[in-house]
Amino acid sequence: MYSLEAGVELLIRTQRVYENAPWVEYTSADRAYIDTSKLTEHMGAWSGGEQRVARIALSLMSGSPVDLREELAGLDREYLSLVLAAVAHAGGSHEQSEPTFEEGGYRGNTSLPALYEWPSL
Repeated sequence: MYSLEAGVELLIRTQRVYENAPWVEYTSADRAYIDTSKLTEHMGAWSGGEQRVARIALSLMSGSPVDLREELAGLDREYLSLVLAAVAHAGGSHEQSEPTFEEGGYRGNTSLPALYEWPSL
């Protein structure tokens, strides 16, 4: 589930998810979801960086293969920062903890911060 969250968040932060976007669909319960096939159809007019980020987001959401060697090399610093945060989120780093010990032994777990935080909006 973290990978799906990361892909959607990546698209939101690159402003590819917005009201009336043709790839944002709604269920009868008025819940939004991304139609990945429609997203793929419509991203041809975007810049190269936007297309790269979208392909990485699609890979996180659907498991479709992406060549990171090709995709990462063409990203500017802003997009690369978003992709790093997405990968850290997909890996669950925001939910990880480590054991804490004291003289008497095990004390409990301490939550760790995300390995790479999402940049501020």
